[in-house]
Amino acid sequence: MQVQDYRLEAPFRAILSELAAVLAVQRVEAWATGGFLRDVLLGREVKDLDITVAANPLELGPRIADTFGGDYFPLDAERRRVRILLPDHEMHLDLMPLASSMEDDLWSRDFTIDAMAAPLNELASGSMRLIDPTAGLPDLGDRIVRHVSEQALLEDPLRLLRGVRLAVLLDFAIEPKTREAIHRHSGLVSEVATERQRDELVQILRTSRAARGLRLMDDLDLLDRVLPEFAVTRGVEQPKEHYWDVFNHCLAVVEALDMILSEDEPQADLAKSLWNELWTRLEWWAGGRTYFSEEFVPNTHRCSLTKLAGLLHDIGKPQTKAVDDTGRMRFFGHANAGAQIAAGLMHRLRFSSRETALVRGMIDAHMRPVQMAQQGAPSRKAIYRFFRDTGEAGIDTLFLSLADHLGTAGPRVDLENWRRHVTVIDYVLRMRLEERVVVEPPKLVDGDDLMSALGIPPGPRLGELLELVREAQAAGAVITRDDAIALARREL
Repeated sequence: MQVQDYRLEAPFRAILSELAAVLAVQRVEAWATGGFLRDVLLGREVKDLDITVAANPLELGPRIADTFGGDYFPLDAERRRVRILLPDHEMHLDLMPLASSMEDDLWSRDFTIDAMAAPLNELASGSMRLIDPTAGLPDLGDRIVRHVSEQALLEDPLRLLRGVRLAVLLDFAIEPKTREAIHRHSGLVSEVATERQRDELVQILRTSRAARGLRLMDDLDLLDRVLPEFAVTRGVEQPKEHYWDVFNHCLAVVEALDMILSEDEPQADLAKSLWNELWTRLEWWAGGRTYFSEEFVPNTHRCSLTKLAGLLHDIGKPQTKAVDDTGRMRFFGHANAGAQIAAGLMHRLRFSSRETALVRGMIDAHMRPVQMAQQGAPSRKAIYRFFRDTGEAGIDTLFLSLADHLGTAGPRVDLENWRRHVTVIDYVLRMRLEERVVVEPPKLVDGDDLMSALGIPPGPRLGELLELVREAQAAGAVITRDDAIALARREL
């Protein structure tokens, strides 16, 4: 054991003190462990608590939940792991049982930086006795992800992916012998339940280094195991406008999204210029910088799904590639084909239907922002149709289009071309958020109105007329109810 000083925000100290008091009454020994303790030692923002207890969490959990006015549910009943949601503090507390001794418990964990513990009752004091049998603290200092043992990886092959996630989350390197072990056993990840693979992938994509994570997965022979459908993009050549083949282009698009969606200004000169051009133009959008950090569904954020769409947006190109007599490459229908492949992949990984619809919608429409601006600023009617067709994927698709621009040009990116693309996206986004009549025209007439005024029966033609009226409203050509009926009458 060694004494370790650290800093902990006051709200966490209060929670830990109260929790330690509750456990003392129950005469239960407890230790802070895992990612919580690691982040405390790194000085990172702490959001959740990992606590190991010398008791049965299934029995202890409800009592702690009652104390904090939180909700309790088992994470893994067989392994007696529970989660307590602390709504007043917007965090959760995970309880897990102590198997034997604390040192034995730590030796059974996956990576040294998460194989440390400290007595819970000491944490609120600002100084603690650190239990560190695997030398995790030196690895934290050296910024290394090192496995505790190769056997630990074999016991739960999801840990192969988790090593990648830790490396990109913390911006650490994976220690060479650990890399070798992950690569050697990469095939075992296919045995892991698909929803667990999905959860690790989503967390990798949520980081600001998602592209690095995907390339690291590729280096360790994990990418094709988790996303075998994506392997067909390797080596597929593209027209000269593209700097990369399809595989590397898709990874470059994810890298562009890492930069574009960052809430902080990048350090590299070119990235800084591109980022500033975009976000200076979008300063008017109050929620812009945090839009993609919002949860889209529980535990999955918009940025993860947008980056997944970026990775898969051209997955339909290999099967649609054609070369004409002049040698020109075409990919007719690749967006729709890719959307269908992506939907199948997401179904296999057990994403929800809403998540799948968002990604599918982005991929299907990823070329439309550029297409509707080929003759200058997009028309109001084109913008209406775009958001009508994309629904809640519309804004995300605009940013995918920006990333596709950067992923196409690669290091040949031209700042003036980027400025023009940003101008288009800014204009379309303003229409979406500030000119609601363009996206959601108020209802002037309904089917009954048109049937009564025009003497027509219900049917497909009636729906077509109503949609024609809405498009004309968006374009500013129809303002009143009389305008709407007159337009419908002319179209009959």
